[in-house]
Amino acid sequence: MTALPGSAVEAPRTAPSAIGMVRRLGPGLITGAADDDPSGIATYSQVGAQFGYGLAWTMLFSLPFMIVIQEISGRIGCVTGRGIAANLRRHYPSWLVRSIVTLLLVANVVNLGADLGAMGAALTLLLGGNPKLYTVGFGILCVVAEIVIPYAPYAGVLKWLTLSLFAYVAVVFTVHVPWDEALLATLVPHLRLDAVSATALVAVLGTTISPYLFFWQSALEVEDRNRRGVRPLCRTPREAGPQFARIRTDTVVGMGVSNVVAVFIIFATAATLHANGVTDIQTSAQAAEALRPIAGVFTFALFALGILGTGLLAVPVLAGSAAYALAEAFQWSEGLDRRLRQAKAFYATLSVATLAGVGLNFTALDPVKALYWAAVVNGILAAPVMAALMLVASNGRIMGRLSLSTPMRVGGWLATAIMIAASVGFFAL
Repeated sequence: MTALPGSAVEAPRTAPSAIGMVRRLGPGLITGAADDDPSGIATYSQVGAQFGYGLAWTMLFSLPFMIVIQEISGRIGCVTGRGIAANLRRHYPSWLVRSIVTLLLVANVVNLGADLGAMGAALTLLLGGNPKLYTVGFGILCVVAEIVIPYAPYAGVLKWLTLSLFAYVAVVFTVHVPWDEALLATLVPHLRLDAVSATALVAVLGTTISPYLFFWQSALEVEDRNRRGVRPLCRTPREAGPQFARIRTDTVVGMGVSNVVAVFIIFATAATLHANGVTDIQTSAQAAEALRPIAGVFTFALFALGILGTGLLAVPVLAGSAAYALAEAFQWSEGLDRRLRQAKAFYATLSVATLAGVGLNFTALDPVKALYWAAVVNGILAAPVMAALMLVASNGRIMGRLSLSTPMRVGGWLATAIMIAASVGFFAL
């Protein structure tokens, strides 16, 4: 019998598949996953090795602030049809936007160097060989992929690379974790008031709330709308409700996945390295190597493979955010959806930033110290960029009647105040 629409025997609607759900996610998912880059893995590994489960709570603490500031970044791109740097250029002094973009470029290049070096070291652990040669290969691979592969399929590749993060979830279930202790430390904040703990807290905040993520998510919202030929929401405000709901869902999923994975990395290194007296881990590759004799070859291999997957995801985001920011600041043609001849300066910036990161691995620069100074630059940069975001997103002349609601303003300014306090505390201690 054929069921009539609305009848009691109407066939149930098919639930959306996991693949369909992933396809509906976009900039927020990629941005959140890129936050767990090899440099971030190194930070979470060090926190787990040094403090055990003691700082796992920081990931829950930072999550709402990550969500609100990334959602605001996405809204700016969706409403105005321009990225963050373009909006700053239009409404603020040129010296300010150029200073911010320059600092972003420096920090991103150093992060690129650290991430590409970590990927080369991880592949050497798995296969043997020359880590510097692998580093060069990864750099060239990422540049060629960003230039040659059209935006839509490339974004799809990046989304599926987020699955590599779940290697760290699998790692936790291959080792013994005292779940009562781990969950208690995650849910109940505890922080010692000393320089070492304060530095670790700032490192975690600087890793999770990073300026390059703001620029990337805003730029990708613009890219997506341009590709589909959709006008900015400032011209079609009636469409804002569904679009804001999409951005929020996308961002919550992306940042949620990022922080859950970070918690699992802390758990894994706390249960293995910290429990066996290994408390000094400075790179993600060191963390993987230290796991081998303690947790076994399988756990070590999962950890190392995760570094490769997250690196392949994060390198395009770091290079791309720098290219978008610089192109917006100088009004160059931009976009991963454009061909090379249509956006030469954009792709040149992307290529030079990536290859400069590769080059850092051939200098006498200590990668650990370089990463530290990149974190310092990001820490200095995050608070003023967040303040600028709040001013743009709250400005009716820029956002029209789609400027931030009171709850969003409170959340955004609170996140900004916390980053300012963390930076001040870091330098004070």
